[in-house]
Amino acid sequence: MNNTYPGKICASIAERTIEKAIAAASTVESFADVVEIRLDALENPQITPFTEKIQKPTLFTNRADWEGGAFSGSEEERLAILYEAIEKKASYIDIELKTDDALKLPLIEKAKSTGCISIVSWHYFSSTPSLPALKSILQEQYRSGAQIGKIVTMAKTPQDVLRVLDLQNQAKELDFPLIAFCMGNHGAVSRVATLNLGGFMTYASSDQERQTAPGQLPASTLHRILTEINCGN
Repeated sequence: MNNTYPGKICASIAERTIEKAIAAASTVESFADVVEIRLDALENPQITPFTEKIQKPTLFTNRADWEGGAFSGSEEERLAILYEAIEKKASYIDIELKTDDALKLPLIEKAKSTGCISIVSWHYFSSTPSLPALKSILQEQYRSGAQIGKIVTMAKTPQDVLRVLDLQNQAKELDFPLIAFCMGNHGAVSRVATLNLGGFMTYASSDQERQTAPGQLPASTLHRILTEINCGN
């Protein structure tokens, strides 16, 4: 697929079985640049079936329940499968910024040693913090050693959206690729705008019924909008 838009579309897949997740991925691969597998949603999480059958670059996320995900086991158990993803040539892994440094930093270093790209993420599901607070989070992500930052908040007003999108200015100064947009109805526009403002990636669902976060657009819709906006640029 030759994209006319900047940045990448990541289709997020959260299904209970491997078979359903692979089937969902197959429906969006023509619209997505990256496919995220939410390991925390799977009844029996594995890596190999996805790296073998998905043609697009794969991102593996095992989201903890304290960050809005479904994984409730120990941190060592949660991260063990991300180490497996690194060893089996995943393109990306997602590690939460709030993960204890003693566990987070070795995982990031392991990813670097194999060429796997680490995304250090921070989500806030109730509101959007002040711009100074958001910039502090970005600085912490930059210092973590991860290659990419991800900041996602819940937008209650248009001003919330503007604060999050403004983070791309600081990210550019740091030369640090950043994923930054907002959830919710107010935030939907930011999922489109972020790429044209310098964002590394934006996230989409496989279809309208399978959102992994509020305000998520289907990958086919997001691809069409971004292509139309950037056509001829």
